[in-house]
Amino acid sequence: MNQLRSIKGLGTIYIAAILSSAGDLKQYAHGRQLLRRAGLNLAESMSGKRKGEIVISKRGDAKLRKYLYLATLTLVGTNPVFRQLHENNVRVKHMSKQRSIFKVLGKLARILVGIVQNEDSFTPEKTICSYVQAA
Repeated sequence: MNQLRSIKGLGTIYIAAILSSAGDLKQYAHGRQLLRRAGLNLAESMSGKRKGEIVISKRGDAKLRKYLYLATLTLVGTNPVFRQLHENNVRVKHMSKQRSIFKVLGKLARILVGIVQNEDSFTPEKTICSYVQAA
């Protein structure tokens, strides 16, 4: 739990709510498993004759999904690392704001599981990849 507190802006209530719904984060091999548990994995919407669009499945723990989403919104508002990720998605990659929030949420899930697996504290340098352009 102390490793999760190293993320600036992630409050103890969010940490407690996520851990109460997800259980021990060491049981997950990758952040995608946490997203699947929350019902945030992608699925195709189909009905009868039509093949629909790709949507979030929502077949998971609604409480975990809610608190991951609220924690992401808080981090985008308070943590400069997550704010930079969100602004990069919106400005450079031309994503909608909502789609960017869900992309940052996936990043948060991978960070949470990685921090607990490696028993390491949060370091912004590992989060933001710097892209070097080839000349």
